[in-house]
Amino acid sequence: MQPVDLAVIAAYLAGSAWLGLKLSGRQRDTTDYFIGSRRLPWWAVCLSVVATETSALTVISVPGVAYLGDITFLQVAVGYLVGRVVVAFVLLPRYYRGEMTTAYTYLGRRFGRGMQGTASVAFLFTRLLADGVRLFAAAIPMRIVLGHYGVDASYFAIIALLACVTVLYTLIGGIRAVVWVDVAQMGLYVVGGVVALAVITGGLDVNFLAVAADAGKTRFLDLASNPVSAPYATVTAVLGGALLSTASHGADQIIVQRLLACRTVRDAQKAVIGSGVVVFFQFALFLTVGLALFSYFDGASVDQLGLAGSDEVFPTFIVEGMPAGLSGLLLAGIMASAMSTLSSSLSALSSSTMADLYQRFSRRELTDAQGLRLGRLFTLGWGLVFIGAAALFTGTDNPVVELGLSVASLTYGGLLGSFLLGLWVRRARQTDALVAFCAAVAAMAWLFLFERDLVGFTWYTAIGVSVVLGLGSLLSLRHRAPAAGTGSRADGDGTGGSREGALEGGEERP
Repeated sequence: MQPVDLAVIAAYLAGSAWLGLKLSGRQRDTTDYFIGSRRLPWWAVCLSVVATETSALTVISVPGVAYLGDITFLQVAVGYLVGRVVVAFVLLPRYYRGEMTTAYTYLGRRFGRGMQGTASVAFLFTRLLADGVRLFAAAIPMRIVLGHYGVDASYFAIIALLACVTVLYTLIGGIRAVVWVDVAQMGLYVVGGVVALAVITGGLDVNFLAVAADAGKTRFLDLASNPVSAPYATVTAVLGGALLSTASHGADQIIVQRLLACRTVRDAQKAVIGSGVVVFFQFALFLTVGLALFSYFDGASVDQLGLAGSDEVFPTFIVEGMPAGLSGLLLAGIMASAMSTLSSSLSALSSSTMADLYQRFSRRELTDAQGLRLGRLFTLGWGLVFIGAAALFTGTDNPVVELGLSVASLTYGGLLGSFLLGLWVRRARQTDALVAFCAAVAAMAWLFLFERDLVGFTWYTAIGVSVVLGLGSLLSLRHRAPAAGTGSRADGDGTGGSREGALEGGEERP
């Protein structure tokens, strides 16, 4: 590592803040601040979606997956594409029909305030933990770099620096700044991956793909493994990936917020389906990097390399094998993937807090200026919470890390199941949905904490959806079926009728 690498990293941080402020434009109200007044081009939203779901964990870990195993992980990306098609044609039309600003507004209109608030709180909590882990992952290689210069920086200090820069442009520029900086950040880490692959292959005197094939690492389909316990068995990976993608892109505000910023529902559909195609090739790129690293390190095991795990293989090459300047570029790319996720989280958390909790329960009428000011305060508040949460991550052996990596999948099934319950079970009411959702989250938490080896993690979303639909449907049998053409009606406590429930019931008319 050379001083020029630190200069590249510093230039990236300054450039990100400047670009976000330059392209954000003037924010006039919460609609402009949270969904860009629905005027963002679909291709920019598409790339922003990819950047949002690509964390430092992806850039660091995916090469390690191929290094130790094979490329069957790519099957999950096939499932991702299937799931996004479902989101495009089943959920997005309903979001646009109701002029919604968050994914959970649908649950509020279908069931009542309690279900909307519960879903929003689940999103806020799980997103905070999951993205705290992603920021921590980005800090790992940065701490290694600074250590080469004798700087013993804490993980907390590094995360706080990344968070402060991200909060700056997100606070002022809103979703428009987030999307355009996401586009630039995605370009940076993809270019970094391509450059790394070129440098690795340029120093090899063998065909790395042939070496990988001889070692059985180019296997794409896994038709032999147990589909229950093996997460990358073909059926498990494709079906699990499809359900996970349907939940993450149709019931998670961090992605839905971007899709609602498109001009039309057709543009949103192109953005979400296009993102699935881009993600497939992105995974393919970083898996190929892992195959090339296998030849670069002569197939040495992680222990032989003196590393703690496969996640350190790619960062080790970046620090020790990349030419001066390019190491800084790769590290900036890892930071970019983390910052794009954080900026998206900040915007999504503040919009959900504003629309699903504050406005829903206070029922206070705000002027445009008051709403914009409050939205920015929520963004700043969540930024401070993220920095405070960084104190939880003090080392790679912290048990909170492992919990944070899986916490999103524990609630995705419950969230998606609640949406499907509202769409498919006409007699279901708020109490039914709440009990079923809580049961699904509790079941998944028990499975993760005590029976983690029983099923592959790719089944988590499917299990959560099944619990909500099964239990919710049984509980709904207590109620009389709604009259034809009236749909399901639910008020705040799930026991009677409401104007919102009646309106939503009209939308659900067959």
